[in-house]
Amino acid sequence: MLMVEYWLQLENLLTRINMKFTYKIVVLLLLSTFVSLAQNSKIISISNPLKIDREFETVEVSKSALGLKSSDVLEKFGVREVGTTTFLITQCVDENGDGSNDVLLFQPKIKASSSKKYELVVNNDAKTEEPIAYCYSRFVPERIDDYAWENNKVAFRTYGPVAQKMAEDKVKGGTLTSGIDAWLKRVEYPVLNKWYEKYTTGTGTYHKDTGEGLDNFHVGDSRGIGGIAIKVDTTYYYSKNFTTWKTITTGPIRTSFVLTYADWDAAGNKITEVKHISLDYGSFLSKFEITVSGTNRLSAGITLHNNDGKTEGNSKQGWIDYWQPIDDSELGTGIVFPKKTMVSFEKYMNPKKELCNLYALLKVKDNKVIYYTGFGWKKQGEFTTKEAWENYLTNYASKINNPLIVKIK
Repeated sequence: MLMVEYWLQLENLLTRINMKFTYKIVVLLLLSTFVSLAQNSKIISISNPLKIDREFETVEVSKSALGLKSSDVLEKFGVREVGTTTFLITQCVDENGDGSNDVLLFQPKIKASSSKKYELVVNNDAKTEEPIAYCYSRFVPERIDDYAWENNKVAFRTYGPVAQKMAEDKVKGGTLTSGIDAWLKRVEYPVLNKWYEKYTTGTGTYHKDTGEGLDNFHVGDSRGIGGIAIKVDTTYYYSKNFTTWKTITTGPIRTSFVLTYADWDAAGNKITEVKHISLDYGSFLSKFEITVSGTNRLSAGITLHNNDGKTEGNSKQGWIDYWQPIDDSELGTGIVFPKKTMVSFEKYMNPKKELCNLYALLKVKDNKVIYYTGFGWKKQGEFTTKEAWENYLTNYASKINNPLIVKIK
């Protein structure tokens, strides 16, 4: 209001001293611009209802919720804590695929049982260089047809139709699975392109750890980390490799993409399956939003490999996990579910080792089910014990079931 009063006083002064009409127009235009910017300024109040500190959680605010016009360019706006001048890292996403960004992402830090206020303002000081895309994914045609994704903590991949056909035709190098592979990284910076370059140029291998991590996680016919299946009687059925892919976004805060699968059969039931997968900065778990038809129940699983580890499940809190030895280290894998999603869990054993998985049976509501799945590698440094890994899963479940409360004025 002080700035508005200033411009009004200046406009009155220029009128009294009989300045030229054109100068009055300039002043009025400046005033109009300031008022327009003030109208675009929004206060975003964020409250943490839990008695634990929160960070590395992504707040999503849509263009419409911010009261912006369709002509407003979302990238011109920044978010900062009220009373400060430092802008948070943000990422703009085109969620509806119309060619214009419509969702703004940022990650606040909120202490236990407290709240903060942030303001959305035009950021004229925004740097021209792009922030590092820690959250990255892409189709990898140079490695047959993988789709791979990573953030600053973990990396994953799964397999496409060419790899499937090679496997079916018994061509060396083919892979037939809809399971999810894990790449065990122990550096914060992106490694996917670097590791794949080793493969394509023959200058190295991502199956050997040279200080950044490695791929020593075998998937085979298993569900890997978070692949789905449908149980009929005593048998689990599942899809083959993905058939199409679409990258939605990559950036400093989130990568997301969609994988589509060919219709598949579960003991006479025709199943359709589409996976919308996202991975946010700082998270060890990818979010899976599965759209499925032909069933009202499905199972999400994690491989038991040699069955030489320890399985655990907590139906009340909503997670399952497996802590296992892997080469000269240990690995925790797990899946977390929103409340009232998991019906039960089962350690499924089979004479064929790769079919042994820890499964969680999940409800399908409105043809969708959501869960979060990933891993923590002891060598990465943040989870050195089974208890530490399970504490992370417990807190993760609490957070998704008690999200940050966001209000916009």
